[in-house]
Amino acid sequence: MTLPYALAIHGGAGVMPRASMTPEFSKECRAALKRAVAAGEDVLHRGGAALDAAIESVNVLEDEPLFNAGRGAVFTTDVTHEMDAAVMDGASRRAGAVAGIFGPRNPVTLARAVMERTDHVLLIGSGALRLARDAGLPFEEPPYFYTERRRRALEEALALRANGQTIDDPALRHGTVGAVARDRSGNLAAATSTGGVTGKLPGRVGDTPVIGAGTFADNRSCAVSATGDGEAFIRLCVAHEIDARVRLAGQTLEQAAAGVVMDDLTRIGGSGGVIAVDARGNVTTPFNCEGMYRGWVVEGDTASVAIYHDE
Repeated sequence: MTLPYALAIHGGAGVMPRASMTPEFSKECRAALKRAVAAGEDVLHRGGAALDAAIESVNVLEDEPLFNAGRGAVFTTDVTHEMDAAVMDGASRRAGAVAGIFGPRNPVTLARAVMERTDHVLLIGSGALRLARDAGLPFEEPPYFYTERRRRALEEALALRANGQTIDDPALRHGTVGAVARDRSGNLAAATSTGGVTGKLPGRVGDTPVIGAGTFADNRSCAVSATGDGEAFIRLCVAHEIDARVRLAGQTLEQAAAGVVMDDLTRIGGSGGVIAVDARGNVTTPFNCEGMYRGWVVEGDTASVAIYHDE
């Protein structure tokens, strides 16, 4: 039986506050989100697999310097980039992830290589980069990943810390890109990629490459990609918790995702959100902060993109 496809994407919960958002920057972000949705939907429309669609959408977001992944990755305290990514196939529950890498143009494609070319789930450091070269993945030099906007953000974050102040701006605290999809065969998949947290310590790893925290997919329940305060998402195993509530507790996708994000995450002081699609093709995008760059489409409907709550 052929089922209608569904796709959701996010460009991170670290949005520019509405009071600071300019019409020009909003237009740029929405256009980039539309391109990411269109790239994934094109795969699904041609009968492609959910995993291919999710990765294609994330590739577009990684190539876009507006978002914190790939080309737009934030800086560590050492003024370097360390990127994390993960993919998961809901049909087999196979997964691949990388952490703390620099050089590959699209970290999400390296995460896929881990899943498909090794017996492992998570690779880091030189071993991950060796796999990327063996797989023939494209690399870029440091200037490709440098953006003046991210450098200024690092300076702002370091200045706040030097004055003993807490970093409250979500745009500095977190940012990630991701996609979830259901194809016409009913298979689910998730893909997530991030540059981490502005001014993070070298070696810090967030929730994105932790399967069950920031990335998860199971055909019996749902596919989830998260964005936000990574440490909080790890502590709560957010993505798997949503899966468990759908698969074992019989909650709807909207109930499960909202319960975890709006209640559990908020209770421990965590900020962020998720995108999720279930086995029936339902899509939900809850977040407990001011905004989340996001987009979605279900076959037969017009694609949508949004940033703030009232959209």
